[in-house]
Amino acid sequence: MAEEGSREEVGLGPHPEPWPEGDHYDPELLAAGDRRNVVDEFRYWSREAIVAELDRRRHPFHVAIENWSHDMNIGTVVRTANAFLASAVHIVGRRRWNRRGAMVTEQYQHVHHHQDIQTLLAWAAGEDLPLIGIDNLPGSVAIETTDLPRRCVMLFGQEGPGLSEPAREAAEAVLSISQFGSTRSINAGVASGIAMHAWIRQHAAG
Repeated sequence: MAEEGSREEVGLGPHPEPWPEGDHYDPELLAAGDRRNVVDEFRYWSREAIVAELDRRRHPFHVAIENWSHDMNIGTVVRTANAFLASAVHIVGRRRWNRRGAMVTEQYQHVHHHQDIQTLLAWAAGEDLPLIGIDNLPGSVAIETTDLPRRCVMLFGQEGPGLSEPAREAAEAVLSISQFGSTRSINAGVASGIAMHAWIRQHAAG
């Protein structure tokens, strides 16, 4: 643990010569150092090379979140989707969103916009992807006891109201996250992480 008042350097400094060879390396990063928030495997790689490699490995699930009133959770959803290697994040409603919580991961995570639920639904139908709503609604099924489709779109509502009525009607199923305390709900950023990890445990763990 760093001493109080000290600041630990993030990443790596300039790469010692001779430099490694390969088109995926960024000469500027090799020369100046790589302070980005990336795993060691991708140190000194160009952004384009990292995205190309992630695209080769991405999992076949997508995440969608409604954004009708500038939801502050979207940045966290994008960052978490990057951590679990989702195919893409889909923002439904307002195009603008707060990127602070994403911690620059939007540079490596595909993010798409849909003006409304109908547009998202049409896209998902064209890709043959079922829409799975995540919300603690009456009649919802616990995600802990449910087999998630390998290829799917997990859809989250915004903070407070949860899934909109059109989203509920469009969803093939609505799954809930079991809670045991006094709070009525958890925010979409936390819920998305739990749901994505549930998918990982079923389809990618081990």
